Parts: sequence; structure tokens; C-alpha cells
Amino acid sequence: MKQNITIDPITRLEGHGKIDIILDEQGNVEHAYFQVPELRGFEKFAEGRPAEDMPQITSRICGVCPTAHHMASTKTLDDLYKVDPPVAAKKIRELIYSIFFVEDHALHFFFLGGPDFVVGPTAPKGQRNILGVLGKVGLEIGKEVIAVRKQLRELISLVGGKVIHPVFGLPGGISKGITEKDRERFVAASQKAVEFGTFCLKIFNDIVLKNKQYVDWILSDTYTHKTYYMGLVDQSNKVNFYDGHIRIVGPDGDEFANFPSADYLKHVAEHVEPWSYIKFCYLKDIGWKGFTEGESSGIYAVAPLARLNAADGMATPLAQEAYERFFDTLGGKPVHHTLANHWARLIELLYAAERMQELSNDPDIIDPNIRKIPDNTPKEGIGVVEAPRGTLIHHYQTNERGLITMANLIVATQNNAARIAMSVDKAARGVIQNGRVDDGILNLVEMAFRAYDPCHGCATHALPGQMPLIVRILGPDGSLVGEVKRG
Repeated sequence: MKQNITIDPITRLEGHGKIDIILDEQGNVEHAYFQVPELRGFEKFAEGRPAEDMPQITSRICGVCPTAHHMASTKTLDDLYKVDPPVAAKKIRELIYSIFFVEDHALHFFFLGGPDFVVGPTAPKGQRNILGVLGKVGLEIGKEVIAVRKQLRELISLVGGKVIHPVFGLPGGISKGITEKDRERFVAASQKAVEFGTFCLKIFNDIVLKNKQYVDWILSDTYTHKTYYMGLVDQSNKVNFYDGHIRIVGPDGDEFANFPSADYLKHVAEHVEPWSYIKFCYLKDIGWKGFTEGESSGIYAVAPLARLNAADGMATPLAQEAYERFFDTLGGKPVHHTLANHWARLIELLYAAERMQELSNDPDIIDPNIRKIPDNTPKEGIGVVEAPRGTLIHHYQTNERGLITMANLIVATQNNAARIAMSVDKAARGVIQNGRVDDGILNLVEMAFRAYDPCHGCATHALPGQMPLIVRILGPDGSLVGEVKRG
């Protein structure tokens, strides 16, 4: 007799989701579905609104990564009005964005993904949280994490106006500059952030890399997919969060495409499945071939692991050392192991801290020339940044009055959606055998999506505010007997 197992809600992520696992008569996994039961609506909310409102509207999509949407939207307005911001404005934007990356990556490691390793993936559910982490690493380390994030968030507020929904991005620049006195605070905080990044990598080394069982999980086929990888890179093909070209490498690590962000529609398309309200992105040049991996499949990944795979290195020295050790340890480029995202995320944290330090010490950031007023009639604009969760694309079209007529947002979790679905299905097949299921085993399934740090608050939204509900009744043979729908 077939059996259904449902994990609802899934935990330690942004947004909502559930996993339906279907077992065959022998108790083995027939299929596992990663479902997002919400309907996204922000693209429609934007229509008819003034374009300059978009950095504030889109930052409301998510309270965890509002800075990413605010920055992508601001860059889109630059392109929409065909205005090039002053040097100081660009560097201050990247400075604030680097700060955001440090504190956001720290949030995921210690609060969301870290408990699976620091406390243990099969530890009691009540311990797999930040309190369990503090119990393992000690209160002093916990205080340090909280203090660093608090300091960094205060600096975002200093320039951004607010940390949750920043308001400083404007077409052609920013609304507030940095004084010499302010700069001293940034310099001091950046030094501490670099020390914190180094410390986080040491924790990962001591707790994860020195634990053979954890390393075996990382390297296991259960958490491995050979796909394409996408990320922003600078002119030297080094990782860059704020600007650059989009680079895609194949499962063999060779460059597949390298193009300006304005050309994203030539390379990326979206596929729809009837069992989820999230769209599945794929490479247009290859086409949608289903949920399969390999060179002939158009599925690709974004996020920390993908960015490291897509780049030729890091642009700062300590992060470059960590980057080289990462690939030396895991067998060379590219690394296809999904759980390696956690290690890659900490390498990025260190890079962001070093970049923060470079920009804090740059005399250009105290230049009072922080905005060029647009004077072009808006028509169409595209802006791309790397959100902590991966490549984030904003695309707007307006009428001659600057009112939005079309908004297309492709967020990181949409880019990752197909690979996440594959990862959950493969993890379930790997850890569930002969019908044996307990809470620890189900958490091993959840770890497959958690490594991507998905944000379904970004990727989907309920409209008009009530989540659709589908109740399916299955017979003893697994056939559909009845169905009740709401919404």
C-alpha cells in the first residue's frame, strides 16, 4: 500500500513551503515534491505606480533581504533613466551592500542552516535552533554574533535610513553621503567584520570539516547534482555582488555564456508545473528537459556555491585563500555538492567583509557629489545584483510619464527552484529506506533545500491574501478519489 508523508510547514527558511513524499509498497520513495503553496503578486502590484517608488515597493517583498531588492531596483532606475551615478554614490552603495551580505550570511549560518551541523541533523527538533547552537558554541560566541550583526545593521541604518526597508537609493545616486566621522565608524566595523569572517570559517573547520560523518554527507551522492552555475563576475571573472556580467559555467566547469545583464532574456526562460506556484527557470539555449541534471539539461543553480563555481576566484586576499582551500579539499572545480553551499557562504562572508574594509578606507566615499539628476524620458530598465541567495533580476517598462507598465522580477529562489526540487527528491530517496521515517530523517530531507537559503517571501506571494488550499483524497492503490479546493 502506498503511503504519503507531508512535511508542512518546512522550517528554517524565509517564506512558506511544504514537502510531499510518496512511498511505494516497499516503503521506498517514489517521488518527493517540494511545493510552494502561495501565489506571487508583486509584479502586478507595481503596475501603474511611479517608477521611482519601486525601490521602496520591492523592498517590502522580504524583511530578510530588503537591501537586495532595494539595490536591484535602484540600479534598474539608473538604467531606466539612462543616468550614470557619481563614483562616490556607486562606492557607497557597494559598501552598504557588502555590509548587508556579512550580516545576512551570518544570519543563515548561525540561525537557519548552522543548527543542522553545529547541533546535529538528527538531534531533537527542540535543539535544532539558535538556542541549541549557543548551547554548543557557548554564550560568549553567541554574544559576539549578535554584537557584530547589531553593529552592521546600525551602519546600514546610518546611510540607508532604515535597515529593514532602506530608502537611500535614487535614480542617479543616493540620498545621503558619508562624512569623515561616519567613515571612521565604517573603518572600525570593517576590521571587526574581517576578524568575524575568519572566525566563522574556523568554526566551520572545527565543527564540520573535522567531523567525518558531516563531510561524508556533504560528499554523498544524496546531496549532489551536476548542473550549470550562474553568477555575477567582474572584468577578471572574480565574484562580485554589486555589478558585472552574468557568467554561466557548465557541469564540466567550462564557460557556457558570459553576457551583460540587459541580455538576460536571451538566456533565461521560465517553466511552470501544476503542483507549485513557483516558476522554474532554465537556460533557453538548452531548453526545458524536465528535472534532470547534466550537460543536456537546462537546469542551473545560483547562490554561494554557484557563484564560486562560476567565477575564477575572489577579488580579496583572505577570501581567495579560502576559495582555493575549498576547491582543493572538495576535489577541484566545479563542486556539485549541495551542502557545500554552507562553506561557500562563509567564504563569501569573508569576501564581503574584506570588500567592506577596502571601501571604508577609500577616500572617494566622503565625496559630497552623490547624485546626478536624471533628465531622460524613461522607457525600459534592467538591473541585476547578487542577492545572498543568488542572482536577482529586476526589469521595468514605463510610459512617458514614468508609470510602470510592466515589471518582471526573477529572484534567486526562482533561479534555484528546479535544482531545489531535484535536491529534495534525491535527498528523500537517499535517506528514506523501507518505510523507516523519523523526525531526524525528515530533517535530512529538509537540509536539501535549506542549503540554498531559499526565500519564498521573495519568490511567491499570496494574492489577494488568502493561501490557496487543495485537499486530495487517495485510494488504497494511490489513485485520486476526490479533491477539494479553496482559492
